[in-house]
Amino acid sequence: MSDLKDQIALIVGAGSGLSASIARSFAGAGMKIALAARSVDDLGLLADEVGAATFAADASDRESVKKLFADLADRLRDPYAVVYNASYRTRGQLVDLDPAEVQKSLAVSAFGGFLVAQEAARRMLPKGAGAIFFTGASASVKGYAQSAPFAMGKFALRGLAQSMARELAPQGIHVAHVVVDGGIRSARRPDPADRPDATLDPDAIAESYLHLLQQHRSAWSWEIEVRPWVEKF
Repeated sequence: MSDLKDQIALIVGAGSGLSASIARSFAGAGMKIALAARSVDDLGLLADEVGAATFAADASDRESVKKLFADLADRLRDPYAVVYNASYRTRGQLVDLDPAEVQKSLAVSAFGGFLVAQEAARRMLPKGAGAIFFTGASASVKGYAQSAPFAMGKFALRGLAQSMARELAPQGIHVAHVVVDGGIRSARRPDPADRPDATLDPDAIAESYLHLLQQHRSAWSWEIEVRPWVEKF
């Protein structure tokens, strides 16, 4: 879809960094932005910058997700695009992992993606149009030592996206998964002086999300990978 003006974009798991860059990119294309997070206390500046509505929601809770979409429809309208950017990470040796923390990682990184996607699809299918995007990571395709819960969640999210794309694309819904293969640049993680552009610029990643959203349906991508030029495949 090329004309995105006044279409609604919902970003779940909003905050600083990548989700903020996506919000700015989509707003720059003329979209109206909705930001959802467990807490909206830190979203004020971003919301003011892009003219966004904010919603407090727990993506891993079914009733909270249903309320999010109902509230969004009441305040604005149903979304044309939904970006699932929420995740939870716990690290440690396998034998030392807290099962409750592992369960939370799966609930936020994967189950929440399902809940949000299900509510989004229910609203998009009658219109025969819309887009649902998921943010993946290096862990979506390779599990690292002492990071099993994150890999479990991201592998599951990728499988969800692939299955959804095959089911929903023929019905007019563009489903895509973005593998962010590398560290994302931030104030706390700048590039080393001797390795410029060694991390991913969040604004550059956001440009890829916007490109996905603008793809013609005759050439949709279900998955793309973005990585710094110095990152090994």
